Amino acid sequence: MKIVVGLGNPGKRYDGTRHNVGFAVVDSLAASLRAGRFQSRFQAQVCELTEDDGKILLVKPETFMNLSGRSVREAMDFYRLSLTDLLVVCDDINLPLGKLRVRAKGSHGGHNGLRDIQNHLGTTEYARLRLGVDAPRAEAIDHVLGRFSAGERRIIDDAVSLAAQAVAAWASRGVDACMNLYNGTQE
Repeated sequence: MKIVVGLGNPGKRYDGTRHNVGFAVVDSLAASLRAGRFQSRFQAQVCELTEDDGKILLVKPETFMNLSGRSVREAMDFYRLSLTDLLVVCDDINLPLGKLRVRAKGSHGGHNGLRDIQNHLGTTEYARLRLGVDAPRAEAIDHVLGRFSAGERRIIDDAVSLAAQAVAAWASRGVDACMNLYNGTQE
């Protein structure tokens, strides 16, 4: 089993915001006919996606972004998985709109969801897939909680689809192959 955690904030108020692109990637994967229905577990909405190589648990924490680590820790502990079985998908204001960046490990980079996961896991040794939502032109909080313009929406929808493909590559071929295939492909 692998676990893919898409970061975001629960509730209709946050649907379609920059901060919720992690949820969008998980929802894209969950739209597969091989995916079950979402259920409440681990302080999150979770569903299982069956792939040829095994199962992927898709997780959308309901703890709000800044407390995402609770949900991740519960799921990891329940399934007794190693950190190599975890991929976290989130937004990144330091990347251009629609750009993907996969890393095997790294700092939280100021992202509060990643910071909380790092605190709960006690390490930075887990894979993450960041989707660029562009740098804020004003206050960062307003930017990440804001919605995409019509022009941006087309770009981010394509990036979400590409990110879902990257998740599948990570699950079947590992983080190094995923980095080689998807880092820098959207110039």
